[in-house]
Amino acid sequence: MYISSLTNRDNLDKRWYNTLVNHGTGGNSASCHNRAEDKAIMKTLLVTGSNGQLGRAVNREFAGSTEYEIYNTDVAEGEGIHALDITNVDQVISLAKELKPYAIINCAAYTAVDEQETKGDLAYKINALGPRNLAIAATEADSKLVHISTDYVFRGDGNRPYTEFDTTGPVSMYGRTKLAGENFVRDFAKRYFTIRTAWLYGDGKNFVKTMLRLSENHDEVSVVKDQLGTPTSTKELAKAIHYLIPTDNYGLFHGTCEGDTNWADFTEEIFRLAGKNTKVNHVTTEEYKKMNPQSTDRPAYSILDNYMLRLTGDFRFADWKDAIRDYINELQ
Repeated sequence: MYISSLTNRDNLDKRWYNTLVNHGTGGNSASCHNRAEDKAIMKTLLVTGSNGQLGRAVNREFAGSTEYEIYNTDVAEGEGIHALDITNVDQVISLAKELKPYAIINCAAYTAVDEQETKGDLAYKINALGPRNLAIAATEADSKLVHISTDYVFRGDGNRPYTEFDTTGPVSMYGRTKLAGENFVRDFAKRYFTIRTAWLYGDGKNFVKTMLRLSENHDEVSVVKDQLGTPTSTKELAKAIHYLIPTDNYGLFHGTCEGDTNWADFTEEIFRLAGKNTKVNHVTTEEYKKMNPQSTDRPAYSILDNYMLRLTGDFRFADWKDAIRDYINELQ
């Protein structure tokens, strides 16, 4: 149950799956022949964690593509989704050899930050061994690999945006296991794109939806003001994946929306855009931990600089304020 990125266990919207993998039935033999030819030349993208918020965004990004077709997988089988346990190396390699995908897009992760402090074995299996298995499988099948990582790999005590060349130093189990996953991908994959992102929200459980839900029955909420980062839309991250996949621009990238904020100011922007009157109390991390003693340490500073994207190409993420505005408009 923990493998899908920021899991929302609803089935993937049927229309996306139909758009991606159904080429229709009926018609004359010429049209059938054309569809068969189209399918023969289409490149398969094997997506893990497809029922999570990033997996769904990837499906939407590639919907209707005449170049790529999606093979969706997740830990649990569903409509248009094939069951795949990324922690089982034999299962992963077998599927990759069968499909021979153009690329594997790993949207799977164990993201319950507080919970995994007491479930280290499970965290390492999903966040470290899972990417290792996918990297091995990608090499065996001669496929590219897209792996998603996190700002949590840094200590979080910086005073300027982190680049891909800065030293890591995770302080949580989540950060340590995700860094281990990065290292395995580097060691075992021949052609890979590792993208570190942060403060992700999309179609699934996330901070934005939690705040909107709380605003329905709370006059005020207390939110941390001294943790800095960049809210990032899964829609924008999926665009970056689409941009990188056909290239040979392999390696490590940072991928977040532009600009930065803190959690309290982010919440106020969410409420403003959604027309909510709920008051936001700005509290320190220390004050928040007193109210929530079970909370694991988060990076105080996790602003990422998309340095490698700027150095090597022309792709740019949207500003975080523009991205959250579009997201709220879609929700309404």
